[in-house]
Amino acid sequence: MIPQSDKARRKIVVVGAGAVGSTTAYTLFLRERATELVLIDVNMDKAKGDALDMNHGLPFVGQTSIRASGYEECADADIVIVTAGAAQRPGETRTDLLKRNLAIFDEILTNVMASGSEAILLIATNPVDLMTQYSQRVTGWPAHRVIGSGTLLDSARFRYRISRELGVDPRSVHASIIGEHGDSEVPVWSLANVAGMPVSLPEERKKEVFVDTRDAAYEIIAAKGATYYAIALALDRICAAILNNEGSVLNVSAKLDGQYGLNDVYAGVPCVVDRTGVRSILELPLQPEELEGLRRSAEKLTNLARETFPAKRI
Repeated sequence: MIPQSDKARRKIVVVGAGAVGSTTAYTLFLRERATELVLIDVNMDKAKGDALDMNHGLPFVGQTSIRASGYEECADADIVIVTAGAAQRPGETRTDLLKRNLAIFDEILTNVMASGSEAILLIATNPVDLMTQYSQRVTGWPAHRVIGSGTLLDSARFRYRISRELGVDPRSVHASIIGEHGDSEVPVWSLANVAGMPVSLPEERKKEVFVDTRDAAYEIIAAKGATYYAIALALDRICAAILNNEGSVLNVSAKLDGQYGLNDVYAGVPCVVDRTGVRSILELPLQPEELEGLRRSAEKLTNLARETFPAKRI
């Protein structure tokens, strides 16, 4: 956790120096989010190379201390971001990754816990809702300290597509995607607005906007093999909310405990994010069909957890 008396010192550990991890580290570096930035990867040469490459840019940026190291660095970290895992292949869904990534996470989480860390654990590895739920069960950490990137990126994609339809700045569009970060995600059209004015589009256009939003990752993966720029920005945004104790409302993956009539499932919903992690979960006044969509999405995630998680973790 961030010491109340030492707000100037900020340490972030990024586990995984692949496309998402290295881009996230670079984004954090450029925005000077941390005074210490540590990269951990099974390929130590890659992590060292990334750290050295960024260090060479320090004369243009700031005073961040960047290094590649081991899990002992998690001991006094404020945030541990996990991006490590098997890459999503063209044509493969996020849930297809689940079994391959569970074994990887067992080793990562064991090492993070062994360090005695009291950090906020931020998960980006797909399928992110399930990997976040698994991480919370394995560590036994309070749910508010174990969060996932959730539908923050999906919501950004949604806002971007709506902005293109309306010809306005994406930052002026307020709209949410909730539920799974994946194929069962739900657009909240009933609350989408620009300056408080409802988004008015023909139903056919709404359907096209949502499909483009939902399938954006597949399009990018087919084109260049992976997505990493926008998710790095989303992770940076979450880190800023935590480190600056903002109380910002972000659609992260959080453990639902009665909200929306759901229990013991992680899903992307609007949450108040501050120094403690997820301070609270907001319940949107959803339309009946939106609430039903969220519950179907949560049921899918719950069933996958039961089918896939090792019995000892249930």
